Amino acid sequence: MKKQETAHLIGNGSWASFFDHNSKGLRITCNLPPFAIEKVYATCIVDFKMMKAMTEGSIVVPGQWILGYRPKLWMEKHQSFYMKHAQQVREFYLKLPKYVPNYTDLSCGHMATHYTCKKFEPKELHMYGFNSMFDFDLYSCTDFYLNSNRDTGITTRLTNRWRMIWPSMFKEFPNTEFVIHGRHNNLKFEVPDNVSVKIH
Repeated sequence: MKKQETAHLIGNGSWASFFDHNSKGLRITCNLPPFAIEKVYATCIVDFKMMKAMTEGSIVVPGQWILGYRPKLWMEKHQSFYMKHAQQVREFYLKLPKYVPNYTDLSCGHMATHYTCKKFEPKELHMYGFNSMFDFDLYSCTDFYLNSNRDTGITTRLTNRWRMIWPSMFKEFPNTEFVIHGRHNNLKFEVPDNVSVKIH
């Protein structure tokens, strides 16, 4: 696969709105994008809940898909759905980094980041909508379509679990400059020198 100079990863947090639609480079989204985005390479999906909604037809994810471990299991159990949408499956991505305990700890944003860096080796990866890196904020645009429990206990557990993965992931790809877009630069964990914050 051809290496990319610049890639853009659009997550599901409210700060996804900082993405500039005129930006050049590869575009990858997570779950159902918060707004229409043209020329998307693929959308990453990691969990059963999303697959169930897609199978039921309550959510329609356009374009090509990159499916993680649990969506692969779902497809194996729901062959008719798989056959119907096989042309949308660009590939299955089953890589579990050694610093991630199990697949349930891998958020869609984690998988999309790892996939993009492994496959395209971008010199720059711009990340939008990753609010939980900065604040106690797990709200996602997918919450408008899928009911999610966001009580304090669950939010705390997920936030801590997800945050502990990011430093190791950034270190795994030292040749990529990660640019995280946000409203402030108060990241809640230490990052290596190849990570910066662009404040909007």
